[in-house]
Amino acid sequence: MAAAFSCSVSFPFRYSRNGNRYRSRVDIKINASSSTRLHTLNEIAGAGKGSSPLAATTENRHIAEEQIRQKIPTQKQLVDSYRQGLITERGVGYRQTVVVRSYEVGPYKTATLESLLNLFQETALNHVWMSGLLSNGFGATHGMMRNNLIWVVSRMHVQVDHYPIWGEVLEFDTWVGASGKNGMRRDWLVRSQATGITYARATSTWVMMNEKTRRLSKMPEEVRDEISPWFIEKQAIKEGIPEKIVKLDENAKYVNSDLKPRRSDLDMNHHVNNVKYVRWMQETIPDKFLESHQLFGIVLEYRRECGSSDRVQSLCQPDEDEIQTNGVEQSLLKNMVLTSGMVEGNGYLGLLDTKTYGYTHLLQIKGKNRNEEIVRGRTRWRKKYSTLPYST
Repeated sequence: MAAAFSCSVSFPFRYSRNGNRYRSRVDIKINASSSTRLHTLNEIAGAGKGSSPLAATTENRHIAEEQIRQKIPTQKQLVDSYRQGLITERGVGYRQTVVVRSYEVGPYKTATLESLLNLFQETALNHVWMSGLLSNGFGATHGMMRNNLIWVVSRMHVQVDHYPIWGEVLEFDTWVGASGKNGMRRDWLVRSQATGITYARATSTWVMMNEKTRRLSKMPEEVRDEISPWFIEKQAIKEGIPEKIVKLDENAKYVNSDLKPRRSDLDMNHHVNNVKYVRWMQETIPDKFLESHQLFGIVLEYRRECGSSDRVQSLCQPDEDEIQTNGVEQSLLKNMVLTSGMVEGNGYLGLLDTKTYGYTHLLQIKGKNRNEEIVRGRTRWRKKYSTLPYST
């Protein structure tokens, strides 16, 4: 149940047009949990003078964030009604229901790849939140915080069969598994809640970095003991031997050397969030190509972090020839058409261009003496078919 209280706040005297004095007043109504102690404005204003039970304030009279933020669960939670999440996979997986917001879609009302990557990150963090292992770091466990460790992503592979549209309800499933001796793998599946059709899948590899030295670290035994009970043997994308991504040089066909991180690009670990790299990569591809083609696959290999003062160069090289789709990709194209309300008998499948197009990418920090790689990438594209007619 929610409790509520009302109060009036009076401000200094003001004067009306005819010269009469009056006192301004604003009525405030605040809803809060019945278990939450309510404090008057006078109590909050007196913080820092020993009179406020809520929190001590800084000299500029701001309430300390650590005192008022929501408490992180210290024990495993099975359901989180606020985040529309629940524990699955016999107690170790996580599923979250997500509605595609208006600010997560592009010009064609479909979610952008950046939006999907942000939701991957958000659902992963919420998974750790519900596990009871989360400390006050960016997805770090208690053992990691004691050892000054943070997670950094080393590789990401995403396949998109369908881009969800604005207002669509999705289910994000995510889980973790071991990756070698010192890494962790995290996978995702994205489905339509209405139809159950898989829209996207992703797999990623994460390693630990010492927050102070900024060097990669082995996984301490106490951290392994924390997270290994959550490991399961399941893969969203069955990968063979990873394709080697060649390193580009400044002879690449497309080069953008005028990139600089913005303050809003930094995450809680004080480096550029990996999702921002995808935007820098796509900005180097010609606009004409982006208008007529849709990305359906991306592989990213991360080399080092990027800070706010770094100058970034984006290089992009298209494949020399179009690549004929293999059987798996052709099946995805066929499924895209059939699940969009078209039927094979109408002959629309024959209109599909079965060619895909590839680009190789490199983001690097421009240095005085040498350039340092941030991330290498490979993107795969196909023509857009949003203008095909629906069956009747």
